[in-house]
Amino acid sequence: MAGMHSLELLSPARDLACGIGAIDHGADAVYIGAPKFGARAAAGNSFKDIGTLIAYARKYRVRVYIALNTILLDAELEDARAMVQRVYEEGADALIIQDMAFLEMDLPPLPLFASTQTHNEEPARIRFLEDVGFARVILARELSLQHIREIRATTHVELEAFIHGALCVSYSGRCYFSQFAQGRSANRGECAQMCRLPYTLTDSKGNVLARDRHVLSLRDLNLSDLLADLVDAGITSFKIEGRLKDAGYVKNITAFYRAQLDDVLEQRPDHRRASSGRTVTGFVPDPARSFNRGFTDYFLRGRSRAIASPHTPKSLGKAIGRVRSVHGDSFTLDTEHTLHNGDGICFFDSTDVLRGVHINTVEGSTLSPDAMPDIRPGTVVYRNHDIAFVATLQGMSARRTIGLHFFLEEQEDGFTLRGVDDDGVEGVARVRLPRQQAQTPGAAREHMRRHLARLGTTMFHLAGFTYTAPHPAFLPAAVLNRMRRECVTALEAERMRGYHRKSRSVVPNNAPYPGTHLDKYANVVNALAAAFYRRHGIQTIEPGVELQAPSPGTILMRSRYCLKYQFDLCGGKNDDSGELFLLHGAERYRVACDCDRCEMTVTAP
Repeated sequence: MAGMHSLELLSPARDLACGIGAIDHGADAVYIGAPKFGARAAAGNSFKDIGTLIAYARKYRVRVYIALNTILLDAELEDARAMVQRVYEEGADALIIQDMAFLEMDLPPLPLFASTQTHNEEPARIRFLEDVGFARVILARELSLQHIREIRATTHVELEAFIHGALCVSYSGRCYFSQFAQGRSANRGECAQMCRLPYTLTDSKGNVLARDRHVLSLRDLNLSDLLADLVDAGITSFKIEGRLKDAGYVKNITAFYRAQLDDVLEQRPDHRRASSGRTVTGFVPDPARSFNRGFTDYFLRGRSRAIASPHTPKSLGKAIGRVRSVHGDSFTLDTEHTLHNGDGICFFDSTDVLRGVHINTVEGSTLSPDAMPDIRPGTVVYRNHDIAFVATLQGMSARRTIGLHFFLEEQEDGFTLRGVDDDGVEGVARVRLPRQQAQTPGAAREHMRRHLARLGTTMFHLAGFTYTAPHPAFLPAAVLNRMRRECVTALEAERMRGYHRKSRSVVPNNAPYPGTHLDKYANVVNALAAAFYRRHGIQTIEPGVELQAPSPGTILMRSRYCLKYQFDLCGGKNDDSGELFLLHGAERYRVACDCDRCEMTVTAP
C-alpha cells in the first residue's frame, strides 16, 4: 500500500519448535541460527529444519532471517560461503552478519543485516554500513531515543532495535572477558557469561564496596512502554532477544509484544504490520511469568541506576505477595494469585541471598514448601516456576489465521466459489450442478454460510460470505464442503506462489570508512575482512583479539553501564576518585572510566 510503513515484530528461534511457536503467536519475522557460525554455538539448526520453518512462515508472509554473526577464521570462509548458498536455496529472506568477509564473497542476492556486534552506535559508522550495501542495521542496545533520532535523521537504511531480553553489560561485539578467562570467544558464539559471576568490588585503597555480588549482571530489557516512541524515532523492526530460550518463553513474550505493537498500529493509520493474519491466544501474555532478572529500559530514556541485578543472575519471575505468617514447616502468603502444587518460588533471605523452594502442597493461602530457608514475615515472594502457565504454553496456546471472504456465484451450468483473503489473494473452486430452488431462502443462506465457515485447522477464518442471487438455490452439504476444501487448497497454493522474497546483491564500492586505523578490538581475524577494510581506506589493521595470546592490559569489555555511577561515586567529567577493581578468585581486574564518553572499561590483569 503506497505510503504505508511496515512495522516488524522479530522473534528468536532456538530451533524449529520455537520458530513455529513464534509465528503462531504473532511474529512478523523470525531469526534462527544455521548449522554453524551463529552467535549462539548451542543454537545451531539443520538445513532441513530451516527449510521446514521457512515453508511454514511463507503461509503468513513471515520472513525468516539466518544468523551467521560470528567472526570467521580463514579456514572457515569457504564453508560459510557454501552455507549462505544453501540457506538461500532453502528460501531464507536475509542474513544477519558480523564479519565483513561476507561482503567480499560471491553470494546469492540475499539482503545483509549488520548485527549489533558491528559496533552500531555512531551515525558515521551506520552511514558507512549503509553505503557498502547493508539493507538493515541492528542498533546497539545502549542508545537513547535521541541517539536513534540522530541516526535516523542522517541515514536511510532500515533500523532494528532490541526491545526485550537479556542484556550484555558490554557493547555487543566488544566483550573479550570470556576469551581471556576461559578461551571461549563471545564473538564466535561461545560466551561463558563472565558478567553473571559474583565479584568483590574494591576501590584503589582496598576498601570493599560490594562483596561477592553480581555487580556486572544486568536486569533484562523491557521496552514495552516505549514502542510508540521507538516508532517515532525511526525504528521499523522490533527485536526480542532469546535464541537460547525455550518455546514457552518465545510464545509468551511474542504474544505480549504482538498485542503491544498492535495497540501502536491502531493509533497510526500510516503504518501496518509486516505479515498476515491475526493471533488468538489461550492465555494472558505476561513477561513477568517467563524467565527474567527484573526489568529495565536501559539507556533509552537516559542514564539511571535501575539497570543492574547485583543480588542474583537468576530468574526472579513474578512478585506474587508477602509472607504474612510462618508456622513451622509452612507459611501463609498474602497474595491474589492462585498457586499450585509443584510451583517454584524464590525470595531474598535476611542476608540478601536469593533462595528458592518448591511448593509441595497448597491449602488456601497456606503453602508447604520442600524447605523453609529463612522465610520470615514480610518477605516478598516471587514465583519463578508457574507450573500451570508452563503447561498451558506446552500445548496449543495460540492459533493464527487469515481472514477469508467467500463469494458464491451461480453459473449457467453450476456454481463458482471464490475465496479472497485479507491480502487480496484469490482461490477458486467450481462445480457443475443443476440448480435446485431452495424452499426457505433464509435457511438456505445460513446453511451455506455454516458449511463454508468450517475452516477447521486451515490457516483461515471466515471473515465474510456473499451470495447475491435473489432466489437462493439449495446446495447439498457435501457439495459445499468439497467446494470449500478445493477453494482453500487453491488459495494456499496461490499464496505460496505469490510470496515475494526481497532480492539484493552487494556491489563492491570504495565508500570511505570513517577512519584509517583499526585496532585489535575491530575483530578482523581473516584475510577477506582485512581486504574489505583496506578497499574502504583503512591503512593499518591490528589482528583481532581472538588471534592474539591473552595479555595484561587488554580491554575485556567496554560498557555504558558504569560501576562508579551505580555506586554513587561518579564525579562527572572531572572525576578524580581513582580506579576500581573487580576480584574473582585469584584474578584482579581493573575498572577505569572514560568520563568524557561516560563509559567504563574492564581491563585484564
